[in-house]
Amino acid sequence: MFPLRDINPTRITPIVTVVLIAANLVVFFLIQGRGTPDDQQALVYERAAISCEVTTGAPLGVEEIVSDVCLAGAQDPIFPDKNVWLALVTSMFLHGSIGHVLFNMWFLWIFGNNVEEAYGHIAYLLVYLVGGLAATGVYIVMNPRATIPLVGASGAIAVAMGAYTVLFPGHRILSLVGWFLVPIPAALFLIFWFVAQFGLGGTGTAWEAHAGGFAFGALVSLLLRSQLKRRVPR
Repeated sequence: MFPLRDINPTRITPIVTVVLIAANLVVFFLIQGRGTPDDQQALVYERAAISCEVTTGAPLGVEEIVSDVCLAGAQDPIFPDKNVWLALVTSMFLHGSIGHVLFNMWFLWIFGNNVEEAYGHIAYLLVYLVGGLAATGVYIVMNPRATIPLVGASGAIAVAMGAYTVLFPGHRILSLVGWFLVPIPAALFLIFWFVAQFGLGGTGTAWEAHAGGFAFGALVSLLLRSQLKRRVPR
């Protein structure tokens, strides 16, 4: 079940959504894509959020990367000047593959523009970024000793998806189901997506961040629903 578009037109130009998509694509193709594969991997370790670094407050050491074991007070950090807190933000603009970034940006475009109209440009950006941090926080709490870089905008995009579920449950998502185009109610599509995240354990996907971001977006939008619904056409 793959979404092609939502049947939910907006009256605004979704400037923030477009800028976020452009920023992610520029980072992936013009920054991450430079150099050798080793250079690209080093960039991810240097700029991405890593649970072990956040919980210990220090960059990973060579031994931690080689052994994949989080050690408190590790020696010889590979990137000693890394700001492990800033990495929580930059991590949201890094991706693991072309498919990863394109898939994420497609979902952001489908669901982000309507949520941006409901929240307004500034509030939407704030919720996107804070929600993305919250999503990463959920992953870190559930995987405090992980030494693998956490990359991607998926957690932040899940915030928009959670918000969409609350604000536009009855609107249709035109989806490809097998060979058929099926208009699926947004609530059904997005709740199915949310539940499916719990089956991704062990696949290398940070499902905890996805679920945490979705829950954050849904909760905030539920609390603000009456005010937000006044901003969008019925």
